[in-house]
Amino acid sequence: MVRQRRPKLSETATDQGRPRALRGRLLSFRDDPRVAGEPAATVYEEDGVLLIVDGRIAAVGPHGAVAVPEDAVWEDLRPWLLTPGFIDAHIHFPQTQVIASYGAQLLDWLERYTFPAEMRYGDRAHVERCARFFVDELLRNGTTTAVVYGSVHPQSVDGLFAEAERRGVRLIAGKVMMDRNAPDGLLDDAQRGYDDSEALIARWHGRGRALYAVTPRFAITSTPAQLDAAGALLKAHPSCYLQTHLSENTDEIAKVRDLHPDSASYTDVYAGFGLLGPRSLFGHCIHLDEREWRLLADSRSIAVTCPTSNRFLGSGHFNFARAGDA
Repeated sequence: MVRQRRPKLSETATDQGRPRALRGRLLSFRDDPRVAGEPAATVYEEDGVLLIVDGRIAAVGPHGAVAVPEDAVWEDLRPWLLTPGFIDAHIHFPQTQVIASYGAQLLDWLERYTFPAEMRYGDRAHVERCARFFVDELLRNGTTTAVVYGSVHPQSVDGLFAEAERRGVRLIAGKVMMDRNAPDGLLDDAQRGYDDSEALIARWHGRGRALYAVTPRFAITSTPAQLDAAGALLKAHPSCYLQTHLSENTDEIAKVRDLHPDSASYTDVYAGFGLLGPRSLFGHCIHLDEREWRLLADSRSIAVTCPTSNRFLGSGHFNFARAGDA
């Protein structure tokens, strides 16, 4: 079978500024099909039109039912499927240059590749170059919204938000907070992590399509004082999100147990600092026990699965069935 190349949308100099009508098969979702059922959740048009005016979607509907301006440029993309932009709920901006670098497991991979790469994100010029590439890659893969970890450097988030604003991409992003178990050049402290994060919240949260995520990297790299500061940030700014890592790797879980011996579980560590809630996104969530699933469910926290990373580092497989039951 010969695989057809995906069509590339054309725009000549004479077409610039004119409305564009894309004709094709349209698919979108009103709800989760596993919860609401496919008929109620799915919106499908076998022959539909998507109208773009001034770079924004102005109308969507069946062909013949959408009022298309006479000067519109038509593009027939049948039989291709047109969908809304994808959402990536867990991605690290500074890891763009180390994707697929071989590492034994999570903690080894961080020390060998990730932390050295992140050291360079204190350089604003480097950040700006990488931000252009990063947003290019998001859009090239059809991703128009992403939840993103920066580095410990505030300028990493400043530069990324600025590029996303220029390109019209929605980001939920935050400066990583780390005050232990990382190289000296990647450490802040509880107060500086709080102050830097609060300044970024004031500058970016709710500006255009930008939203802020309070971002303690994970319980290994944040002291109790810093996790407490993250909880205080969330309390002071309840419309912000939180992102961190949870139960990705068995060695990681053992280290968290050693660092937080008074907590019943990894999830309990975060619960004790007020970090669970409906705007809290926990990456991986592979090795959770029954009580931890209940803590996430009762707080309406969000478990974010990361299948490519989990397989590459041999961390394990996310249990969709168990998550659904919870």
